Amino acid sequence: MTEPRPSLPVMDLDHLAAMTSGDAELGIEVIEIFQHQAQLWSRLLDPRLEAREWSDAAHTLKGASLGIGALKLAAACERAEKAGRGEAAPSTAHAAVLLGDVKDALGEALEAAARAAYDLTLIGKRSASQLANS
Repeated sequence: MTEPRPSLPVMDLDHLAAMTSGDAELGIEVIEIFQHQAQLWSRLLDPRLEAREWSDAAHTLKGASLGIGALKLAAACERAEKAGRGEAAPSTAHAAVLLGDVKDALGEALEAAARAAYDLTLIGKRSASQLANS
């Protein structure tokens, strides 16, 4: 029986703000890096590949997700990474479940990241407008 997973936010905007010192432009840049990493590495989230390959992809996505505060994705990536780097490689079925969790969390994180980037764009425009009016 598996133990219950703690409820983590899809994206912790306070974490993103802390990582970027509240700089909206930097926040957008960090989100764009995350989106690029997701595009590159998600292709390797295939349970038919060698465990080393998909666990490396999960590791890289974990780091990218931590940069934007996508904590739910980071946790799913960590579970997959640990399983893929364990002494015995998980079965293809177990890998499919783990990687399915990563893909589900990745979809949620990409949606939340797009919303956050949009919101940061609006904040940046307001800041620029306020500076122009000063």
